[in-house]
Amino acid sequence: MKHRKLVGNLLLTFTAIIWGTAFMFQRTGMDKIEPMTFNAARMALAAVFIGAFSLLTDRYAGRKKPSGAPVRGKEKEALTWKKNLRGGIVCGCFLGLASIFQQMGLVYTTAGKAGFITAMYMLIVPVIGFLFFKKKNTWLVWVAVAMGIAGMYLLCMTESLSLTRGDALVLVCAFLFSGHILSCDHYTRKGDPLKLSTIQFILATLISLAGAMIREHPTLQQLSSAALPILYCGLVSGGIGYTLQMISQKMTDPTSASLIMSLESVFAVISGALFLHESMRPKELAGCIIMFLAILLVQLPIGRPEEAADYPNDK
Repeated sequence: MKHRKLVGNLLLTFTAIIWGTAFMFQRTGMDKIEPMTFNAARMALAAVFIGAFSLLTDRYAGRKKPSGAPVRGKEKEALTWKKNLRGGIVCGCFLGLASIFQQMGLVYTTAGKAGFITAMYMLIVPVIGFLFFKKKNTWLVWVAVAMGIAGMYLLCMTESLSLTRGDALVLVCAFLFSGHILSCDHYTRKGDPLKLSTIQFILATLISLAGAMIREHPTLQQLSSAALPILYCGLVSGGIGYTLQMISQKMTDPTSASLIMSLESVFAVISGALFLHESMRPKELAGCIIMFLAILLVQLPIGRPEEAADYPNDK
């Protein structure tokens, strides 16, 4: 069991690196294309990539299956697909909306700040778990939440005690990504990660495409000029990253998962500084440090029961 959780945590660390560097591509892409158009293109690319991979793995599994192995009944097959479809729709709604708010926020804020604000989901997840799933948290979690709020204040609040437009949009995205993490934890227990991931990308594409058609003016010129950011965010950050999240969350608990994935904020700051020459004021840097300490604090095992219950599974 410990080995399984270790593998899951290592995969999530790799996912955090992928997502952290993706902020740089998302930020540069906004110079050439509108947010929802960009999001629709990257999600569509991820859906095709993961859908094709899922079909290939199904065919390979069929060939490797022993000839005398029992065939799964139609009712069981239909039930599995129903769970995958339901889970994919729920996860896709959260993913599509969260990605739109994040992408719109990146028009008005830096990649580094967006990474740290998005990482607030690590502190939001245990709060939602307590409010809606009655999952108890240690006193350290509540200390970490208070620190996270203080860090957010230093990182984002202006002298007029208001959030900038970009920071506010990314903060909404953090709440939506919290819902996505909890949904993935809920549905991956009984579903197939690749099929769930494919369905969620299809739905996220439709949500983004609908928004782009209503509020933006997509053109082939925009898509071609932002080809590199779309390819990276679609294939690597989307196709590989979100699918690794689905697979990994079958092996670990949601609080640990949210902690590790929140390390994307660190890699976002590093990549933004190295490649986009972004910098932060001392007040903003202090906010990042406090938030990062909160992220580490929430993972300490002090006062945590060994038999902590998981969130309710899909039945």
